[in-house]
Amino acid sequence: MSLADIVFLPEDPAHDHEIEEINAEAFGPGRFAKAAYRIREGGPHERALSFVALHEGKVVASVRLTRIVAGEGRALLLGPLAVRPVYKNNGIGKKLVRIALEAAREAGAGVVVLVGDEPYYGPLGFRRVPNGQLAMPRPVDPGRLLAAELQDGALSALHGMAMHEAVVGQSLPTLLSPPPPMETLLQRVG
Repeated sequence: MSLADIVFLPEDPAHDHEIEEINAEAFGPGRFAKAAYRIREGGPHERALSFVALHEGKVVASVRLTRIVAGEGRALLLGPLAVRPVYKNNGIGKKLVRIALEAAREAGAGVVVLVGDEPYYGPLGFRRVPNGQLAMPRPVDPGRLLAAELQDGALSALHGMAMHEAVVGQSLPTLLSPPPPMETLLQRVG
């Protein structure tokens, strides 16, 4: 199996069951105690900016983006990113992240935040959020709180506790445009 055998698509409600299986397999029951999961409990993810990877018609990986607020700032929270173990180390997860970032950029988002490992996400454009700038609803190692700034200065608007936008009754500004077609996203990320 190579990356050429994988089909990347926007997430569809029909994928939900397989995505849940992948997340359970990748993170186990401990996923419900994580800070990012606590935020995602506040409301739905942004399905138009969430993607799956298929091999022979079966979902083998997925990534989701969720709208969040922190102080006056607005952002997208990336995660979970999960790849079935047998498909790991083939570049599928990184390609899903690149697709999601490009879709977020095209839709007008200013910054994408995640809790993850800098050695993995750093080459994809993520850097540490300055210590003390952003808080999560559960403890997080500050060295694992990362952000990819899609618009200059967007990260500086995020301050305080990160929450799902539905919890505070606010929404991100209307997306400037819907994300481009999948073919366009794939051409841009290679």
